[in-house]
Amino acid sequence: MRIIPAIDIIDGKCVRLTQGDYDQQTTYESNPVDVAQAFEDMGFEYLHVVDLDGAKSGKPQNLQVLKQICSQTSLKVDFGGGIRSEDQLYTVFDCGVQQVNVGSFAVKNPAAFVGWLSKFGGERLILSADVRERNIAISGWQENSNFSLLPFVTQMVDQGLKYLVCTDIAKDGMLLGPSVDLYSELTLAFEGLKVVASGGVANQSDIENLVETGVDGVIIGKAIYEKTIDPKKLLNNVG
Repeated sequence: MRIIPAIDIIDGKCVRLTQGDYDQQTTYESNPVDVAQAFEDMGFEYLHVVDLDGAKSGKPQNLQVLKQICSQTSLKVDFGGGIRSEDQLYTVFDCGVQQVNVGSFAVKNPAAFVGWLSKFGGERLILSADVRERNIAISGWQENSNFSLLPFVTQMVDQGLKYLVCTDIAKDGMLLGPSVDLYSELTLAFEGLKVVASGGVANQSDIENLVETGVDGVIIGKAIYEKTIDPKKLLNNVG
């Protein structure tokens, strides 16, 4: 199982939100590039970067920081936040990212997202499904859609989707454990789909529980910043 630390960016700074609430923001570091380099020094190989300004506005806002992270580390970076057009996809890939997460746009414009899957390939695009009670939320988690998770993912898998990052908003930033049942349901329903869990991880036992679900990876944010989990122990046991 891949261990993927997270950097969420607002106004060029490394932050974390609680349950996707922009009013519940904690700033951890002023320079996300320093944080990324620290993750690399710890032994991580992957990094999940979210432009929260972009997610809210509908256009990536922190591209210079993203470019610096990609150029000043060897981390395999996946990025999300505000991708709404093919031109933006090209711009983000030019920054050096390996994969791009698409969430709101895929829900609002499924036909166009399917076209992107065909053009860029299933290895480079990730469907980012942020869920609240099994329904997908969009626009930086500020708005609920009318799509249920499993039917929508089924539709995209049939069109070549290979990667899914699924975040349970109720768990995110709470340090109360991940939605193990949700991820077990996804891995059972979609054999061959690489599911990445996100939200709620607090300790080593949470990681062990996720291993049992068969997910491809787990994104960890607050547990690392709040030091409730030991990165070295984590990598030695799982990574």
